[in-house]
Amino acid sequence: MTLQTWWLFVVTVFFISATPGPNMMHVLSRSVQVGFRRSIAAMAGCISALLLALVLSVVGIGAVLVAMPHLFAIIRYAGAGYLVYLGIKAWRASDDPEQPEALVEGRAVMTPFMLYRTGFLVGISNPKLLLFAAAFFPQFIDHHQPVLPQFGILVVTYLFSDGLWLTVYGLGGRSLSRFLARRPVRRAFNRLTAIVFVAFGIVILRAKA
Repeated sequence: MTLQTWWLFVVTVFFISATPGPNMMHVLSRSVQVGFRRSIAAMAGCISALLLALVLSVVGIGAVLVAMPHLFAIIRYAGAGYLVYLGIKAWRASDDPEQPEALVEGRAVMTPFMLYRTGFLVGISNPKLLLFAAAFFPQFIDHHQPVLPQFGILVVTYLFSDGLWLTVYGLGGRSLSRFLARRPVRRAFNRLTAIVFVAFGIVILRAKA
């Protein structure tokens, strides 16, 4: 892989990572609920899920999902169901600015592990990521050179780009939390969050291997 090829990959994944998706919306809402610093655990969960998906794509799981549509369907239904579940929780969340964590699973306090776990589940909920990585990464690989080191460079680059944009969305949530100090505004934000998560769930449900 030449330096020019790597830079092309950097630019491409920079804009791919910037595209709003379930991970970005999840981190944004978490930052509003629990603050930017604590939302870092949710970011770590999303990044861990991305890392797992990329590694699985490298070892050929994406091809397995294409060959086994029933397995793909099971993963797809589970992922879509979890996003819809988060949407329902968001819709039913408290609009009291003094109880920002009430949006999350009915618990008064979210531990770092709980934040990490939900971030991971959101991140791993879309099986299309495996298929995308399996088709996208080989385009930047020079097959006349050792393949694994090149995959390693691409994976680290992708994780860094995604982490950068998750941080941007998290900081945006921190700024947004000041705007959500009024009940009607927070209620509208909760409703919008719910609609977005359900919409993402429907999109995943309609995905085809």
